[in-house]
Amino acid sequence: MDRAEIPIQPRFTEGEAFDVAIVGAGPAGLSAALILGRMRRKVLAVDTEAPAHAVSDGVHGFLAQDGTPPVELRAIGREQLEPYTTVEVRRVAARLARIDNDGFELGLGDGSTVRTARLLLAHGMHYALPDLDGVPEAWAKRVFHCPYCHGWEVRDQRVAVYGCSERAVHQALLLSSLTDDVILLCAHASALTPDQQEHLSRAGVDIEPRSVQRIDEHDEALRVAFAGAGDLRRDALFVQPKLELASNLAASLGAEMTETGTVATDDSGLSTVAGLYVAGDAATSVQSVAVATASGARAAYAINADLAIPRHRAGS
Repeated sequence: MDRAEIPIQPRFTEGEAFDVAIVGAGPAGLSAALILGRMRRKVLAVDTEAPAHAVSDGVHGFLAQDGTPPVELRAIGREQLEPYTTVEVRRVAARLARIDNDGFELGLGDGSTVRTARLLLAHGMHYALPDLDGVPEAWAKRVFHCPYCHGWEVRDQRVAVYGCSERAVHQALLLSSLTDDVILLCAHASALTPDQQEHLSRAGVDIEPRSVQRIDEHDEALRVAFAGAGDLRRDALFVQPKLELASNLAASLGAEMTETGTVATDDSGLSTVAGLYVAGDAATSVQSVAVATASGARAAYAINADLAIPRHRAGS
């Protein structure tokens, strides 16, 4: 049987209360479930099995799993939860949450509700792509967002970065260590500061000031078409998607948000709402499987200690 097809068996009867409910069974959620399962905490993890990085050919930069397809990585994680009989994973969405006495009540997409003493949100983010014709079709094939995740695969190739923002400049500078041919597609070059222009120049990054009209694949490369006339051949394009929380559960519970749109937490993953923890991309400034996995484990340690030794928590 393919790992991705491993059946998930119910382990608890309807109406049972949980120590911890986890929304999201990706790297962060599964990591937390593993730690909590090893401490015999009664855990329910729910997930819709539609991760944002499912279109990627592999997870990169993750020790011992470099290149593993995202779906397979999640399947391995679920498989390794099998010995821990106090952990259940359900393929269902979490629709709503409310504070219920000293815990939470979670409404699920199948119409059921569950009660839990602690709630961990590990649902990740959605990537809102830039409004540029051709980007959705080439996403995760020739259009990427993370130099650490995909830069190695386009080393020594012709690379472009789309945008004039600080993030775009940062991407271009990072990519300059992987290839000598990096172009910043910035139609508003005057928006770049003198320091940014100097850093780009020193890194050998050229600035293309023409406005990009669309992109498409042509002759096994990416064709960048400019408004008016002319085009440019590139092997890969890097963009800066707008990141949006995949769920509004944290906001609905009154949790504080950061300026970048993630959920504000302390070093343990605890939000400003008592008993509500957040891990993974939804709570970190770095979107990375390795970082998400570590943050899930970190939150699990804190949650287990919180259950074992109750103490004053933020928001209480």
